[in-house]
Amino acid sequence: MNDREGSNARDATLLSRIEDAGINASAPPQQRWLDGWLLRFSPGKAKRARCINAVALGRQSPQRKLELARAAYADAGLPLIMRITPFTQPEGLDALLASMGMRTLDDTRVMVCPALADLDEGTLPPGISMHPVGHEPFAHAVGGLRGSALAQRQAHAQRLTLSPVTFEAYVAKRDDDGRLLACGQFALENDLAGLYDVFTAPEARGQGLAQALCRRLLWLARQRGARVGYLQVEGDNLPARNAYRRLGFADAYAYHYRTDDPRAR
Repeated sequence: MNDREGSNARDATLLSRIEDAGINASAPPQQRWLDGWLLRFSPGKAKRARCINAVALGRQSPQRKLELARAAYADAGLPLIMRITPFTQPEGLDALLASMGMRTLDDTRVMVCPALADLDEGTLPPGISMHPVGHEPFAHAVGGLRGSALAQRQAHAQRLTLSPVTFEAYVAKRDDDGRLLACGQFALENDLAGLYDVFTAPEARGQGLAQALCRRLLWLARQRGARVGYLQVEGDNLPARNAYRRLGFADAYAYHYRTDDPRAR
């Protein structure tokens, strides 16, 4: 194996680890296996926690597993949504679903920062400070900023509380009146830190707050042993992607969802 082949193998291994970390970080308590497919049934907002991840070939045909999965999602009162990544098995599953009339949702980029050691602590804008919060207060804080329904906030809080990986959540508030301006958290798994739920109130945007918050979160994660950062962002959110690039992130791979249920958004 030459140097380039060795580098490619290491990159592929890292991306596979990041995919696993992302699956672990979004694990809801409502999930089960179906012949190599991980079915998730969270009533929350995040599609990652209420979709199918086809992570292994299994022994039954995709058509048969889809039939069984439809029944499971109907019982749960949720639309059937399949997540498609470069790691999806079998390789032709996306084309098969397309041929069955399933539409695509949410073109998403996984971005990676391979050198967190290069990031300093950064500085928050004047008059704003950052505070750690628990899982439930954080879920309600970010849910309030997003306008999420109460049931979605509660499902988010439950998922964070029961998560198999460590989450650290923070909010940024105005010092003079305590107004919530932004929030974000990181999931820590071994030397991987994932940024999640970074959100800024509309009146606080355009001031560099989100980037300063992310820098601080990644710096804190590095103090906990993280060496590589990752995140997931919508492909058409160019301002966010450009801000993450300024922090050292680059596109690593893409994923999307497929569904034929008109309720899925």
